[in-house]
Amino acid sequence: MSHSHGHSHSHSHSHSHTANGKLTLAVFINVLLTIVQIVGGILSGSLSLIADALHNLSDAGAIVIAIFARKVSAKNADGNMTFGYQRAEIIGTLINSITLIFIGFYLIYEAVNKYFNPTEINGWLVIYIAGIALIIDIATAVLTYMSGAKDSMNLRAAFIHNVSDALASVAVIVAGILIILYQWYVVDIIATILISIYVLYHGGLLALESIKILMQAVPEACDVSAIKADIELNLDITHAHDIHVWQLDEHKFFLECKLELAANIEQVNLAEIKSMLKNKYAIKHSTIEVNRQGACIEANCY
Repeated sequence: MSHSHGHSHSHSHSHSHTANGKLTLAVFINVLLTIVQIVGGILSGSLSLIADALHNLSDAGAIVIAIFARKVSAKNADGNMTFGYQRAEIIGTLINSITLIFIGFYLIYEAVNKYFNPTEINGWLVIYIAGIALIIDIATAVLTYMSGAKDSMNLRAAFIHNVSDALASVAVIVAGILIILYQWYVVDIIATILISIYVLYHGGLLALESIKILMQAVPEACDVSAIKADIELNLDITHAHDIHVWQLDEHKFFLECKLELAANIEQVNLAEIKSMLKNKYAIKHSTIEVNRQGACIEANCY
């Protein structure tokens, strides 16, 4: 997990503006491609082409949600949303991943259905259209990646959509070739099921990741018992308790806790503890309450 996000707000703002331009282009291309693939799928009788098309459409949807969530999350905190709007991106990721899961199940249903009602498939048409799709998928994957998929879970969701699309197109091309050479129509169904398993797997992972953040789980990089032990290394502190660690979005970690001081100690150097939390656990926001023999002498907020 990287925690180097020290660029200025205005810089990141103009960056996300050009990134949104790239993403809008990606959406446009994907919608166009979906139409071509659905028409091609119907004309050629290939379910895996239609599977790929639906996946592409969900791609375009993923990017639209990503752009929208990114715009919302850039808004500054206000009296109503004191933490700001960053979680909009997490909600965007959750919506994306749930659509992925629905699409995955739908495709499996269609594949099973087709297995029992097989149809003729025009292999050449399948290969042409899947070939075009492959080129476009690679292009949109590159566009999404360049728009910041490394730093944003939300854009990573869109990027994974794109990459899985490219793989799906390869599967469809292979199916087309086998249909031409050996008339193995069942390959179309196998390709469809493989695409759906991949979609379900990634949809599930992303859903889990975003739900954890929304449920305020402790970030994976942090271990509460280790943090407690590190704070208690300070000899002036007898006990650290009520420790809560959560993350606002992928990059912002928060902590709150209460400290009990040793009997003869008046106060403790909180700056030291805060810098340890920041350097060792990337927790930049900590709220610490200090009690001395049951009496609160200083509640120090960040």
